[in-house]
Amino acid sequence: MTTRVGVVTFPGSLDDRDAQRAVRLAGAEPVALWHRDKDLHQVDAVVLPGGFSYGDYLRCGAISRFSPVMDTVIEQAKLGMPVLGICNGFQVLCESHLLPGALTRNDSLHFICRDQKLRIENAGTAWTRDYSAGQEIVVPLKNGEGRFVADAHVLDELEAEGRVVARYLDVNPNGSYRDIAGITNAAGNVVGLMPHPEHAVEPLTGPTTEGLGFFTSVLKQLVNA
Repeated sequence: MTTRVGVVTFPGSLDDRDAQRAVRLAGAEPVALWHRDKDLHQVDAVVLPGGFSYGDYLRCGAISRFSPVMDTVIEQAKLGMPVLGICNGFQVLCESHLLPGALTRNDSLHFICRDQKLRIENAGTAWTRDYSAGQEIVVPLKNGEGRFVADAHVLDELEAEGRVVARYLDVNPNGSYRDIAGITNAAGNVVGLMPHPEHAVEPLTGPTTEGLGFFTSVLKQLVNA
């Protein structure tokens, strides 16, 4: 039976087609999900893609968090369904309180687009099991409001529980506290990542193919569940 991974499209989503392609290249069936439809159409996992949902009005992800599909995503995530939020999707996960902290304006006050080196810190999540802890990868980064912030207690808790998924290496592009590029919930099924692994899945278009592991990871997680 083919594993089905849903990719949600919000008004203003930019990278939903890229995420669908990454899912397909990983060996799963991508399923397009519309933000106004609460039905997840029997998918096994969900990706919230990058972009500028609702034009980033109020706060990035603040309006999308109230889209009908998110009611079901939140419910299923709490029951263990794997959910990956990329860039704007990470912002939506924080606004939905599936992940702690917030993503704020880059400290440079400029939009940044670059190939970014990361270190995988936690290889035990549903979305990172195809990596090894300490592995360094390069994937594209593009954001204007990608600075991860949280109070000291939350940051210490994330560190102590091993919930930092990835850190920026060589340069911190947006001023994220403790160089954090991605985090996970306590159960390891919900992951938020500011860089874009879906843009590093093919030699023709990416700086590397090192982002594909996020998508093959969840496939193996679901097959072995």
